[in-house]
Amino acid sequence: MRGAAAEAIELSEAWTRALRVLDDDLRGRAAAEKTRRAYGADVEQFAQWCSGRTLEPTAVDVRDLRRYAASLSQASLKASSLARKIASLRALYRVLRERGEIDQSPAELMTLPKRPRTLPHVLTSAQLGTLLDAISAATPLELRDRAMFELAYASGLRAEELVDVSVGAIDFDGERVRVEGKGGKTRFVPVGEPALAAISRYVDRGRHALAGDPAEEALFLSKTGRRLSTSDVRRRLRACSLRAGLGGTVHPHVLRHSFATHLLDGGGDLRAIQEMLGHSSISTTQVYTRVESGRLKRAYTSSHPRA
Repeated sequence: MRGAAAEAIELSEAWTRALRVLDDDLRGRAAAEKTRRAYGADVEQFAQWCSGRTLEPTAVDVRDLRRYAASLSQASLKASSLARKIASLRALYRVLRERGEIDQSPAELMTLPKRPRTLPHVLTSAQLGTLLDAISAATPLELRDRAMFELAYASGLRAEELVDVSVGAIDFDGERVRVEGKGGKTRFVPVGEPALAAISRYVDRGRHALAGDPAEEALFLSKTGRRLSTSDVRRRLRACSLRAGLGGTVHPHVLRHSFATHLLDGGGDLRAIQEMLGHSSISTTQVYTRVESGRLKRAYTSSHPRA
């Protein structure tokens, strides 16, 4: 991504090296490839802006950063996108400070824009039942879809984690799944009996019909025998939700949100839910308390005579 300039400016050696140093640091921290690409594009956009003003990386101060942020705001950038761009600059100047190239990070003095507090889209347990029961599980692909979405809801997996699950990651005796999460962190998440039964049926009656390469370890395979992509998962879930009469807005994170919200609704401990979701911070998990609070408020408003 570039700035608003019609023609890209050739970056100086200092900026080229800064971009490389940031990418190396993110790789060392096992950042997701999507994050590395986004941060790299954001910082390159900033480097273009600075190059048009003959500013090298170590010469930038907080006033320059604020002027840059103001130019992004004037371009009607969403608060979430602006927050990510500032986060990428914080990452860049943290690395430069750690390398001793600057004494203090000017980006630490910037404040992140407030994001709108939108609540996650959550399905009711009845809607989840309708969605899953609408998958007939008569063909290998249907057996796969039923097992895949049963597991996604049973254990709250991200789409990226779902496609990474290997056959050996399912512990049928221990009723749990080994998940390789963000940052290379491994966690073990419980799996309920309906999901285990669906996975067992798929492995016994469906997966062998899809498998082409005996060495392929992925649990969920495409019709050509390859590991599914996250876009495959989103496409299949959309098709299943349409057939179930739930519209085309159900995506994998809705199953994850529903998993967490239903656990909390049933009295689950927030710290345990944080661990199962693989959140590094409890504040990320606390969004589900707002979902529960909203549900209780609606119940109170509709039921209490003096609400």
